Amino acid sequence: MIFLLSINLAGFSQTNSYSNEFLNIGVDAAAFGMANAVTATTSDVNAGYWNPAGLTKLEDNQVSAMHANYFANIATYNYVGGAMPLDSKSAVGFSIIRFGVDDILNTTQLIDEQGNIDYNRISLFSTADYAFTLSYARNLPLDGFSYGLNAKVIRRVIGEFADAWGFGFDAGIQFERNSWQFGFMARDITTTYNTWTFDEEELETIQDAVEGQNQSVPETTEITLPKLQIGVAKTSTIRRDFDLTTSLNLDVRFTQTNDILSTEALSATPAFGFEVGYINLVYLRGGVGNFQNIEQLGGGTQVGFQPNFGVGFKYRGIQIDYALTDIGDQSLALYSNVFSLKLDWSVFR
Repeated sequence: MIFLLSINLAGFSQTNSYSNEFLNIGVDAAAFGMANAVTATTSDVNAGYWNPAGLTKLEDNQVSAMHANYFANIATYNYVGGAMPLDSKSAVGFSIIRFGVDDILNTTQLIDEQGNIDYNRISLFSTADYAFTLSYARNLPLDGFSYGLNAKVIRRVIGEFADAWGFGFDAGIQFERNSWQFGFMARDITTTYNTWTFDEEELETIQDAVEGQNQSVPETTEITLPKLQIGVAKTSTIRRDFDLTTSLNLDVRFTQTNDILSTEALSATPAFGFEVGYINLVYLRGGVGNFQNIEQLGGGTQVGFQPNFGVGFKYRGIQIDYALTDIGDQSLALYSNVFSLKLDWSVFR
């Protein structure tokens, strides 16, 4: 527990550009199967996350839900979203994301004042990150253009030790012409600020748990820098009953990282995805993304990447999708099985 808590407290011990990283995971198994290369193509309830401009393509109310486990089932990631057209030109959406680790053992009080081990002094706590997003989208007067906006509220909690509130905005544009689709998504366009509050009495109980760690109260402010996602896609009919969509994304951060394209000013990594659909009933998806320069123990670097695979089934307004991510364990991470469900409101009528 002490190790986990030290990581969490160190994560916001200084103002940095990597806060709210749980919001970069994504939603919807269909998107995961295509390596998240959906900025240009997203057009359902989940567009509120990927590019709110896509909400204008909704024909009916929709709800969506997703569940995934991470880190050998230590962490859970859950998402629910809903969206509805307002009229023929505009739509709104709302979503909630939770990424958390529950029932963490708090062993800081395991040893009493006399030096005796007392297992009754062990307690449990959770650390969880929440995001609440309100989306609005509208068609522009220019044929084929639409735009969308997100307003986000961030809530982060680490047991009784610390909690934070944050606020931010996203903006997206989509353009469609013939069989081509283009998308631009700017995340945290005004930068997103998290303001932390600490329970100093609780922090005092762990200050001496690990020598040299947690000796002072961390900084109270985190900043999430803007990010840009650019997408292009093409949809075509390969045979009478089969449609093929191929897509390319370029994800840009305005800071230096280990992305395959990296400078002091910005970093970028591409993602490629495809979807084959059969009579709008069965879908097969694949993709590769997250290209990273990985330092080797013996020196030098190696390019790592993350393959993805997915399948989907849709019938009378009910769509079930599955994705398997990190095939081949390229990034030395664990496999992730992701399931999602999407319902058109016509199912309930």
